[in-house]
Amino acid sequence: MTAPTLSANDLTANDLRQSDLRDSTIRMMDRRRRMALAVPAMILAYLVYAAISFDLSGLAQRARLDNAAVLLSDMVTHKVHVARDNRRETVQVAVEGSNRAVYPQDRVPDWIETQGDVTRIDLGAGHVVTYDGPRTTYDIPGYGPVTMVVGEEIALDAPGGTVPDFINASPARVTITTDQGRVTATRSRTETLRYFWGWEMFFFDLSSPFSGQSAGAVLGTIVGGERLVADQSNLSLALSEFWTNDIWQHGAVAWAIFETILMAFLGTFGAAFVALPLAFLAAQNFTPSRWLRFAVRRVFDFVRGVDALIFTIILSRAFGPGPLTGALAILLTDTGSFGKLFSEALENVDDKPIEGIRSTGASAIQRYRFGVIPQVMPVLLSQMLYFLESNTRSATIIGAITGGGIGLLLTQAIQTTQDWEKVTYYILLVVIMVIAMDSLSGWLRRKLIRGE
Repeated sequence: MTAPTLSANDLTANDLRQSDLRDSTIRMMDRRRRMALAVPAMILAYLVYAAISFDLSGLAQRARLDNAAVLLSDMVTHKVHVARDNRRETVQVAVEGSNRAVYPQDRVPDWIETQGDVTRIDLGAGHVVTYDGPRTTYDIPGYGPVTMVVGEEIALDAPGGTVPDFINASPARVTITTDQGRVTATRSRTETLRYFWGWEMFFFDLSSPFSGQSAGAVLGTIVGGERLVADQSNLSLALSEFWTNDIWQHGAVAWAIFETILMAFLGTFGAAFVALPLAFLAAQNFTPSRWLRFAVRRVFDFVRGVDALIFTIILSRAFGPGPLTGALAILLTDTGSFGKLFSEALENVDDKPIEGIRSTGASAIQRYRFGVIPQVMPVLLSQMLYFLESNTRSATIIGAITGGGIGLLLTQAIQTTQDWEKVTYYILLVVIMVIAMDSLSGWLRRKLIRGE
């Protein structure tokens, strides 16, 4: 046998095909190369535009890192205020300046000494503040004494006649800030702040019989000490004093956490209860009417498209503040989300079990109960548990608007601009609450869906 030979026309056609293939390959590689360069260039252009639009350079200039450092410090420390009322000529010592945390005269800290009209405050490391009538003197090691005299204006006398950066002075207000503390003088009030690590009076307030005792002393009193109250054990008394702490209000905080979880629970499962029957009306395989499906789906789109915060504001005007208002806001928004998810799950059910139940003469409700619900129940439970976990976080913000839950306490602590250690405490509680809800939802998934 002889090998087949190619004619001149065949060779020319093969060459043309190879040339076309080569050209198309080159064009495709050129397009990909241009795209590879164009995409990063577009991203870079957008970032440049965003930097100009949001004025990042101005933001960097306006940034006050010193304020951020003070804020972070306040989250893990507490301040003892030594305040002199320049009108009444009285001196008060309180934690965080709170009227509920005022030290009685016989329990004033030993770094504060009062003799007549003179009050001497030792801030440590050689820093000493002295109140002597309207005159306040701050002796700063390495710099010298700074004197402030309260009158119609605040007269400032600094060493050398120059005002350094750590002194902010005006005729109405003088503030001296050092590593040991802060002194502020106005016509009505002169105040010295000394910082200490930790959260003061977290367990017991000043009115408690356990106040001022060390952890070992409190434990010893509980275990083997004489009863402080005749008709109550020391352990019961300690728990009661902790729960009713007037400064940290642990009982009120625990109730606020419960309200937040309750808002999330009622809103989530109430939405699921409302959305499930409506989802059958939105599912194509259960509702033949095209117009009915269209109307129900648009309702889902509307309530899902309006954020829960908007519903919260509207409902709070209609029903007033409270946890129930927050729960209704979550219910409305989640009804739309659940309706869409549930209807999509219903459209994907297998018809064979339904037909099998139909052959037994079962009614429509029985077919849905035994042929449809068991198929979609794992999906429904998984979605409900996920939304419950997510709504626990959302309920914190919603509670700040409706006046309920831990969100309200968190907002109040932020607005005071003083109790930032309480802000830290509430944030930690919110994180613990979210972790607990995540663990609970995971456990329920394993029990109810996987059957473990």
